[in-house]
Amino acid sequence: MSKIKVAIVGVGNCASALIQGIHYYRDSNETDAVGLLHWNIGGYQPFDIEGSAAFDIDERKVGQDVSRAIFSLPNCALRFYSDLPPSGTTVRMGRILDGFSDHMLTYDDDYTFIRSSAPEPGKEEIVEALRSTGTEIMLNYLPAGSEEASRFYADCALEAGVAFVNNIPVFIASDPQWAGRFAERNVPIIGDDIKSQMGATILHRALADLFKKRGVKLERSYQLNTGGNTDFLNMTNQGRLATKRISKTEAVQSAAAKRLPDRDIHIGPSDYVSWQKDNKVCFLRMEGQIFGNVPINLEMRLSVEDSPNSAGIAIDAVRCCKVALDRNQGGVLEGPSAYFSKHPPRQYPDYEAYQLTEDFIRGK
Repeated sequence: MSKIKVAIVGVGNCASALIQGIHYYRDSNETDAVGLLHWNIGGYQPFDIEGSAAFDIDERKVGQDVSRAIFSLPNCALRFYSDLPPSGTTVRMGRILDGFSDHMLTYDDDYTFIRSSAPEPGKEEIVEALRSTGTEIMLNYLPAGSEEASRFYADCALEAGVAFVNNIPVFIASDPQWAGRFAERNVPIIGDDIKSQMGATILHRALADLFKKRGVKLERSYQLNTGGNTDFLNMTNQGRLATKRISKTEAVQSAAAKRLPDRDIHIGPSDYVSWQKDNKVCFLRMEGQIFGNVPINLEMRLSVEDSPNSAGIAIDAVRCCKVALDRNQGGVLEGPSAYFSKHPPRQYPDYEAYQLTEDFIRGK
């Protein structure tokens, strides 16, 4: 099969895990590969993905080969495959807009944002970069709250005819106007806000669904998350969290038997703990009633490396977009969006989203 050419916007921890994983699975085979939802999607294997272009705005990454940039500060993702050969793809200066939070300019030595001295490109330059590199799919890995910047890059993808995977909680695929534009151009899109492979949201959804199926009345719930990567540091700015909280909360509300009042559900990033690095810790509590109105309380703690958890889904989202391109299918990919994203245009129970995705892969 031909390579799937991917442009990455935001060469952060999630990009690091994805690129490491592409090389990691090159040394594996279908029998002994661990941690994949699918080995083969439409004839494409994990290592059939290659980076064709990359954009960032940090001095420590711009101008570097991608294989070096993914290990540059402030990245702190686990190195599970560090012996990467040069990729031949150099990180280009991106458009800043609202792609970073001002408080990260002066935080500390590791996490201070260092703006590249390279001039910012215009839309025409980015579109030309996508076209000249033969890019087929763009992955949006900008920080949460990058509303203007995400729409800028989505517009560039549309102009270049490049499929778009929106991994962050900015509503593009789930915005009817934007979804209509992708359908009109016959360009595939998956989104919004990637679910992790085995993360807090998917577990919270599964437990809410279990309460429903076992006749347990869910009365109150919270999901508190801490971490030490730049994503959590970025989200200490509460002004960047509006869509993130909506995305995570709606993902759980849609799985519950009955919608909880706002006062009885709290979901979202809670605090930045620098020494946790890329490790994310989730504290989840659910309170309800069983037979005879007898109370039941459930508490769970999840600890997981955040970025590889994301990459386990992104590697499938990319290949689903490529399959859609091969089939000349544009617009929102409904099944994959529902299965891979927290805030798709339409929420489905996870077992239905799974089956819709399997049907899409098989061309049903």
